[in-house]
Amino acid sequence: MTTTDRAGCRHGGPGAEAAAQKISKQTDSTAEVLLEKKGGAGIITLNRPKALNAVNLSMIRQIYPQIKTWEKDPETFLIIIKGTGGKAFCAGGDIRAITDAGKVGNKLAQDFFKEEYTLNNAIGTCKKPYVALIDGITMGGGVGLSVHGHFRVATEKTVFAMPETAIGLFPDVGGGYFLPRLSGKIGYYLALTGFRLKGRDVLKAGIATHFVESEKLPALEKDLIALKSSSTEKIADLLNNYHMKSKADQEEDFVLDEHMEKINSLFSGNSMEEIVKNLKQDGSPFAIKQLETINKMSPTSLKLTLRQLREGASMSLQDVLTMEYRLSQACMRGPDFYEGVRAVLIDRDQSPRWKPAALEEVSDEFVDDCFKPLGSNDLKL
Repeated sequence: MTTTDRAGCRHGGPGAEAAAQKISKQTDSTAEVLLEKKGGAGIITLNRPKALNAVNLSMIRQIYPQIKTWEKDPETFLIIIKGTGGKAFCAGGDIRAITDAGKVGNKLAQDFFKEEYTLNNAIGTCKKPYVALIDGITMGGGVGLSVHGHFRVATEKTVFAMPETAIGLFPDVGGGYFLPRLSGKIGYYLALTGFRLKGRDVLKAGIATHFVESEKLPALEKDLIALKSSSTEKIADLLNNYHMKSKADQEEDFVLDEHMEKINSLFSGNSMEEIVKNLKQDGSPFAIKQLETINKMSPTSLKLTLRQLREGASMSLQDVLTMEYRLSQACMRGPDFYEGVRAVLIDRDQSPRWKPAALEEVSDEFVDDCFKPLGSNDLKL
């Protein structure tokens, strides 16, 4: 993956439309992303099953212009995005490539985030109904490709998480927009601890809009392709119909139900120090477990994340993504991202040495600095 991949497909770049037309014929099974038109549906298939469909810059550069083309096409009634391989919708962004680039100051460490967030915004503002079939692992960058669209269909195989604080990053791709808007303090809890939600719980948390059994997805897709208009209501009716017939785990309580009261009170602190103090004072098995998890995370990431969500709660998606781009570049400058990726993804010793190693050593001045505008380098949406 290089910064010159598909240069013609850069946002609004020369030849973007022509490139998009070419791409729509790209159904070669070895391609990283398949873009095809079936009936009234534009279908995006993430096709890196060995990498759990992790999204890289070349894929972003193909998907973005295609969404823009379909948005303008009167014969395209909706857009569907899905993954191949049966294990994942999309497990995240291509973190390894970003790490390698960031270490040597390669422009990819800017381009990836800039273009990924621009794609997240295109999905969030898409004029055509956008249906994400989040079957399997859906984390980080995969959440960004789905959560901002009109419809997100979870299955019993869906595993959702925003695990970024464990690798010295923060829940980006618009996490600062959708997480604080979940009920109570669920979003703060998910963001700080990286807790994984599975199956129907992804719907109950408010991240998915519908739940359909995995084996029914091909039939659902066929019915979506057969639709003859762009009416959001018709799509909603069809999804509701499948949703009502899906009985798997229907009787189960939401996994966080019994802890909601504690989550809402303990995670409502104005600072990370206050949240930690709340957890220590509470002392319940649940609180102690959360403390153990939080103690493993990057102190810098925790502070950036809490402020990101508190500020993002009252910002537009565009302003959140602009803020997150500033944070992404702050993370590229600091040591924790590279150390987190080493500990979790490369050496896999799960023993990151964070710098600074304690919350109280991460100063307010440092955090303020990470949120500062980047002038001409800012993300412009």
